Amino acid sequence: MDFKDLKINSKLIYSLKNNGIITPTKVQMDVIPEIISKKDVIGKSKTGTGKTLAFLLPILQRIDNTSKNTEVLILSPTRELAIQITEEANKFNINDIGILAAYGGKDVGSQLKKLNKGINLIIATPGRLLDHLERKSISLSKLNTIVIDEVDQMLLMGFKNEIEKIMSYAPKKLQTLCFSATIDSKVKKLAYRYMNNPTIIDITENEESEIPNIKQEVVKTTDRWKVDALVKILEEDNPFMSIIFCRTKRRADELEVKLAAKGIKAAKIHSDVPQNKREKIMKSFRDCEIQYLIATDVASRGIDVTGVTHIYNYDAPESVESYIHRIGRTARAGDSGYTCLITDPKNYNILEEIENYLKYTIPEREVNFK
Repeated sequence: MDFKDLKINSKLIYSLKNNGIITPTKVQMDVIPEIISKKDVIGKSKTGTGKTLAFLLPILQRIDNTSKNTEVLILSPTRELAIQITEEANKFNINDIGILAAYGGKDVGSQLKKLNKGINLIIATPGRLLDHLERKSISLSKLNTIVIDEVDQMLLMGFKNEIEKIMSYAPKKLQTLCFSATIDSKVKKLAYRYMNNPTIIDITENEESEIPNIKQEVVKTTDRWKVDALVKILEEDNPFMSIIFCRTKRRADELEVKLAAKGIKAAKIHSDVPQNKREKIMKSFRDCEIQYLIATDVASRGIDVTGVTHIYNYDAPESVESYIHRIGRTARAGDSGYTCLITDPKNYNILEEIENYLKYTIPEREVNFK
């Protein structure tokens, strides 16, 4: 099956080819026909499977560029994900529609100026969008489609009330598209509240098969020796591009300083790092100018960078889902990858949960760092 079979128009297909995209992914094959048929969709799919283009392509070819109305809204839990969706939308904006990215840390004045020209598609974080709605600088009265991306993260980050408030500004009759890495009862409850007989598309079974491309290892140590273990591992591996995961902003700050003291230059991203600095860091990382990126789970949502060869779990993840999400940052597009979990005795329980889920005992890596 190709994009023509999915009823994607020739201009978009040409643009896709120019960007090296010839064949649709599984999620695109399943989702695009449903969106074109104007059905509501709940899609279960992790980052890196082509999910963003699955909803962007049918939306971009549908929007009327002669209109000045906001027809489509895409909600994202984080600024990083909003930026990434915006970059993709601009890349395939064949009809020259008005696109606005509205998120915290970006100058409101420049956003307002852009709004005066007429915006067809808005990509926003909930807080900043509500700010515009309350200022009456954005109207959702002509909206026909809303996409809520990373619904599980939205709820985890406490955006339920904001989403409900945003929906009160929109028409009752809408095409609603929800995407999530996990679909639990809370996600279903929120989705069904605003959806009309949605099609549920779950391609996670196909995604789990990607895990064998990732070599997984565990290093057992104590919190006191964690930095030394990590430094030794980084020296041995000398990764091309790597992400080092920390559980909290404070841990990320401390690790950046500790690695610098050992002569390893790493850049960190989390919600306290100013937005313009985060954007510069992410650009440098994508351009392979940064070898080590330190990230918290929340800040990493939406990081979809090809070429990441190594994932280091400096802190154990809070859940099995979080572990799967972290390691899924490597081994993209059929490449192989490597992940290492550095754990201390107090986190052996989460290691056991991960192994039970994978039905696999993660091999232990011996590191002589003392």
